Amino acid sequence: MTTLARPSRVERIHAAFRQAAGEGRAAFIPFMTAGYPDQGRFLAVAAELLKRADLLEIGLPYSDPLGDGPVIQRAGEQAIAGGTSTRRTLELIGALRPTTQVPLLIMTYINPVYAVGPEEFMRLAAEAGVDGLILPDLPPDQDDEIGALAAQYGLALTFLIAPTSTPARVRLVTAACTGFVYAVSVTGVTGVRGGGALGEVPALVALARQHTDLPVAVGFGVKDAATARLVAHDAAADGVVVGSAFISAVSRGEDVGALADELLAGCRK
Repeated sequence: MTTLARPSRVERIHAAFRQAAGEGRAAFIPFMTAGYPDQGRFLAVAAELLKRADLLEIGLPYSDPLGDGPVIQRAGEQAIAGGTSTRRTLELIGALRPTTQVPLLIMTYINPVYAVGPEEFMRLAAEAGVDGLILPDLPPDQDDEIGALAAQYGLALTFLIAPTSTPARVRLVTAACTGFVYAVSVTGVTGVRGGGALGEVPALVALARQHTDLPVAVGFGVKDAATARLVAHDAAADGVVVGSAFISAVSRGEDVGALADELLAGCRK
């Protein structure tokens, strides 16, 4: 069986975090739903974000996104209605890949992977130029093939930990990650939130670091420079993930480049 193993994909992710750290900041990781608000404008928005991003997270539209809040849910519904399927998402990423060396990550639930077929999905992702997968609903201890296939095709894997994760769970999840560790700032779904308290995030980041040398990025609830600074500086995270704020900006016809500049400034340590 022919493989497309390219360890450089995993290294490209690690190098992006190292470069950001060398510049005295957390890595800036914007998120955009593939095909939103339509396929053409998605490519334009992604190109704008890629001018500032250290890594770009691309959401694969899915009909039952249990971990996503209403903003990203609506974006996914609109993208699906506009014809953005799993395979079309990979084609869109393939169109972006020649334009950038920034790591491109797919955030996907596990059902679309199995709908295509795990090995076929990994093959298509590797051919499209994907560097890694973020899998919010796959418990690593219940995975008997995804990790092996990702490694075979040279793709990094990222799983999530939350404030409710026990030390044993954090140890298990971090051991399964090969790209970075994704720490969610709150228990619940994605979305912009009010307030400025970090709660248990600093402790969660510190706990993850007891079990892994991989970068730890924090997402859910980051909306502006102030909240990005809380994550980057006060929680000492290696990366700041921003999703719903960009989806909302696109829906209002606002300049995503200006918002990205503001958030990037907030990533300073």
